[in-house]
Amino acid sequence: MRFVSATEAKQTFGNIINQAQREPITIQKQNRDVAVIMSMEDYQRITSINLQEFQQFRADIGNRALEKGLTEDKLQELLVDD
Repeated sequence: MRFVSATEAKQTFGNIINQAQREPITIQKQNRDVAVIMSMEDYQRITSINLQEFQQFRADIGNRALEKGLTEDKLQELLVDD
């Protein structure tokens, strides 16, 4: 991963976008990482993986809750404000 200052990114934005097609570029401001520019392909791959992991996590939790006897009615009772 390449690191560039915010000033350099501003001055060479077109070049940064081209480089981001090959590897993510971290933008730094006052020596702090503040942003990442990456290819759309990388972004879509990462978000797809995150969504799949979340959906699997949600299914696992739902199955465990059912195994322990937590029904939708019981869940609603727990969530209702008094």
